[in-house]
Amino acid sequence: MDGFRFLTISVAPRPTVSGRPPPAVSMAVGQFFNPEDGMRDLSAQLMLLSAYSPKEMLLEEDHPLAYNLSFGVSLGLLPVSLSLKSTGCGINKSELSAVEIEDKDGRKEFEENSRLCKLRCFPPVAIAWDPTSGLYFFPNLDGQTIVVDSSPALWSSTMGSEETTVFLMVDPHCSYKMDMAVSESAAASRFLLLYGLQMVGFSFAVVFFAVMQQAHAWDLDLPVPSMMTAVESNLRTPLPFLLLGFLPVLISLFISLLKSQPIPPVSSFTIVSILSYLLANGSIFVLILVSQLIFYAAAVIHVFIKSRWQGLEENLFLVFVQRFPKLSSSLFPFKVIQVLRVNAMLVTTLMAISSGCFVHPVLGLCILLLAHALCCHNALCSSMTASSRSHPRKMELFDYKDEGNDKSHQFPFSLQENSSNSPNSSKSFGDTQLELFHHRHGLLILHLLAALMFVPSFVAWLQRMGLGHSFPWFLDSVLCSGVILHGIFNTKPEFNSLFSFLSILGKEMRLDFVYLLAGYHAYLSGLNLAPYRVFYAMAAIGFISSALRMLERRSREKGEPRFGRKKHSHRH
Repeated sequence: MDGFRFLTISVAPRPTVSGRPPPAVSMAVGQFFNPEDGMRDLSAQLMLLSAYSPKEMLLEEDHPLAYNLSFGVSLGLLPVSLSLKSTGCGINKSELSAVEIEDKDGRKEFEENSRLCKLRCFPPVAIAWDPTSGLYFFPNLDGQTIVVDSSPALWSSTMGSEETTVFLMVDPHCSYKMDMAVSESAAASRFLLLYGLQMVGFSFAVVFFAVMQQAHAWDLDLPVPSMMTAVESNLRTPLPFLLLGFLPVLISLFISLLKSQPIPPVSSFTIVSILSYLLANGSIFVLILVSQLIFYAAAVIHVFIKSRWQGLEENLFLVFVQRFPKLSSSLFPFKVIQVLRVNAMLVTTLMAISSGCFVHPVLGLCILLLAHALCCHNALCSSMTASSRSHPRKMELFDYKDEGNDKSHQFPFSLQENSSNSPNSSKSFGDTQLELFHHRHGLLILHLLAALMFVPSFVAWLQRMGLGHSFPWFLDSVLCSGVILHGIFNTKPEFNSLFSFLSILGKEMRLDFVYLLAGYHAYLSGLNLAPYRVFYAMAAIGFISSALRMLERRSREKGEPRFGRKKHSHRH
């Protein structure tokens, strides 16, 4: 009997609220058992496979009273649906009624057997132990999802927090069929609940890395890629994905070593962080795709209507409608509108900062988003209009070449010079406007995420609006102003060339490197479950961009050499 343990379980009926004494024990089961006989190790691979094919385990009569189930993944991350069905309790078939035995399918016999076994066997009990959150009791375990309130695989987790132990007690006089499977719906909800803030920070990192690709392409005199192309290029293996998706995880572990903090479980922490990063990429890709489809649909409709309108310009009524604002400009204050159009950037800045500082940051960011959306729409419409006009010209050129075969030798050199693929030629107006659309689209996605971060605060502000007006917090106003300045002073891709003020190892620190650092900062903020810290990086970039823009304008007014450098040969 060396190593054996004795365990007694007493089962009593459920107490009633009647003021009477508690009921007496109605059942007690005791057994000498070897704890090693009930040890079951369930690896992470087995748990993941159980989501597709549930794992079955048969517990014959005279089995151990206690089972120690050790799950390789915490049940706070992968909840498990555990079902115990009694299949026998020492009742022979001869003891059942003849009507039930004559059933060919055996369905009535099994139901009657299960009903009697529920009366004879005490209900299974499960006790879950989690190193972080403690004990959890699951009485009357017939079919239930076992989940613990734990947060594994976080930066603040400790070693051993990735495992959960379930102590299962079942009646040794009865036989059971145990089904175990990972609950997909519960696992998905738990993952979003635990790592939602992490994915928010990762979403900012994804957008920062994408606009970094755009700024880097401009710096190398290459066409500015679209946001979808930039996000896709950052996911390529091995180099971009390792530098942007895996390196920040190593940096976080190194920071834990420097601060003498407990190191999280490396394997689970790395896997969950990379999975959250991939999900953030997917969500941002869907957001980019939907917004781009909306812009293209609006631009196609606008260009189509505008082309039809130009075809009807000969109509006298339409000519009168077009000239009426010019004729009535002396009667109405249209000059104010013209002044606002000339100083659109100044008006947008004042309105956005005033709304963000004195009303709510969401209103200021909404004004900035509206400016981004209008610029994206105008740039895309201009690009489509220019491409539709250039296509007939190319067709006329080739038709003229076909008409005179004896003169065709005069055109090859001119065609090569006018081609946009030539290294010495500049981009066409349509390509330039398309690059402007890609640039402003990236800023739109970035500042849209920033505005969504303030939505809960905006809802709370609306709820207490009737209680009296209160100004936003000073820190929120400063951060909102920095984000607005970042959107105002980086409206064109060529403004990226102004961002050059430090030299590291003989190389100037450009805006793409600053976006890379901001992306790492957003990644680490997500790992720390503090995505609001992303605003510090965005506001810092905004204030630095505005300062450099003012220095560039002052040096240009004084006739000094141009601040920064402009390498890109595209025409804007």
